[in-house]
Amino acid sequence: MNTLPSLYISHGSPMTALHPGQMGERLAELATRLPRPNAIVIASAHWLAREPSVGTAARPETIHDFFGFPRELYEIQYPAPGAPDVAAQVAHLLEQADLSPRRDPAQGLDHGAWVPLRLLYPQADIPVMPLSIQPHLGPAHQYAVGRALAPLREQGVLVIGSGSITHNLHDLRAGYSDANEAPYVRPFIGWIEQKIKAGDIGALLDYRRQAPGAERAHPTDEHLLPLYVALGAAGEHIAGQRIDAGIDLGFLAMDIYRFDSAPATVTAQ
Repeated sequence: MNTLPSLYISHGSPMTALHPGQMGERLAELATRLPRPNAIVIASAHWLAREPSVGTAARPETIHDFFGFPRELYEIQYPAPGAPDVAAQVAHLLEQADLSPRRDPAQGLDHGAWVPLRLLYPQADIPVMPLSIQPHLGPAHQYAVGRALAPLREQGVLVIGSGSITHNLHDLRAGYSDANEAPYVRPFIGWIEQKIKAGDIGALLDYRRQAPGAERAHPTDEHLLPLYVALGAAGEHIAGQRIDAGIDLGFLAMDIYRFDSAPATVTAQ
């Protein structure tokens, strides 16, 4: 099997499951271009833990980790099998990288996992292993987690980070809309795309100081941190492709990134 890319997906509101819009179209298109994975490892912004936690469940439950939404949203199930064998390998790779993983036999799939996976692979027939993120440890730690998992891609495992390129829920009450976008959104997503195209990992890891509007785009880190898992999993040299899926509610950028390994450049002597 060809080496799979890694992905970063902005999963949006839980309502994306009922009204997928551009996100659904882009993910369906992306699925047709990818080799079918043997398994999926997904790091969601909605599973937070003190250390890297590996979901080992044979049948992870569908978690409806939200309140006040329409009844039909709570009826959706994503009954994908778990991936205990992959979980054991993930734990081993993280241990080798001195990242002290914890195994969790009870963790299911939160909406940051099942909403995008349902749009990518609606048959729910690919084994899925959830992975936590550590918001208190920052981008460099999540990048190291991704680097540790890079060998999985050569074994047909699709590594996904699921979060949001911009995520400031305080702006729900600010009156933004499709016709009135938050002013920080496009400068921020443009800076991220530019640095990814340049392969400037140092700047990306330091986004909070360097990116325009970083604190408005992300009052807290957790929805951007899965990006670094996907970046790290792509290896030392990356070729990143931005897939534009629009801006939801005027402030949630729905960008998707596909990361492939790029050949190392050789400097002539």
